[in-house]
Amino acid sequence: MTAIYRSAAGAAAVRERYDTLLDRWPVPSTRRTLETRLGGTFAVVSGPVDAPPVVALQGSGGTAAHWLPDIATLAGRLRVSAVDAPGEPGRTVEARPPLGSPAYAEWLDDVLDALELPRAAFLGTSLGGWWALDYALRRPERVAALALVNPSGIGRRRTAPLVKFAVYSLFGGWGRRRSLAMVAHGSPADPGRRAVGEFTLATFEHFKPRLEAIPGFPVERLHELVMPVQAHFGARDVLLDQRDAAAKLRAALPDADVRLAGDAGHFLPGWAEDVTAFLNGVRA
Repeated sequence: MTAIYRSAAGAAAVRERYDTLLDRWPVPSTRRTLETRLGGTFAVVSGPVDAPPVVALQGSGGTAAHWLPDIATLAGRLRVSAVDAPGEPGRTVEARPPLGSPAYAEWLDDVLDALELPRAAFLGTSLGGWWALDYALRRPERVAALALVNPSGIGRRRTAPLVKFAVYSLFGGWGRRRSLAMVAHGSPADPGRRAVGEFTLATFEHFKPRLEAIPGFPVERLHELVMPVQAHFGARDVLLDQRDAAAKLRAALPDADVRLAGDAGHFLPGWAEDVTAFLNGVRA
């Protein structure tokens, strides 16, 4: 078991604030703990029971609450299970197996089985996009469609901002806010996103993010994806070279719907309506 928090008190503080944020969930939902081989997995399930099923995976340092600004749009026409990933903040087991191992695909097998879904679409952002891609390549028969929002693992990872983040981390709360502002370039400042941003700042006061390298997917591997794919990239993402990612995905999948927003950063705005329409057209 990996210690993902700096202290037990910090873990409790994050979870208390998380529960408060979940109470602001804007649509009817059910909170569930799914049994998996890694341990209990927390999920918030929303949307019509007869709508296309979607498993939503947030990125590093994220939780189901990070879908809060967009869940009303998504759950209007989709059955969305927003899942806390292992080794990330939230209420899922703190296990953190290596990214290159089959462990996360096996975990997602168990998530689908616990949700009684033989097959589902996957929506992933940032590291959640990496998990979705990894699962789609390992288990294509269980993935009806992929919707990716600034996924990791395709474009080159930028290293210069990591140096800045390390320096900013020495300045406590001010440094965390400065880092978040860099990452959030171009993101709208509506109340829901402000609340999620404040939660993110509070989380990283106590949470220890994973430091391992994220394995990349070369074009020849991406070419193996057989399901419909829609991908949204922000050209001004400070973490990932998403111009490079969009070009690679277009080369690998000429029929995919690949979109590059010229003035958007890592927290990409304006994707939810298009993703909802895309996934609503795919029946598992």
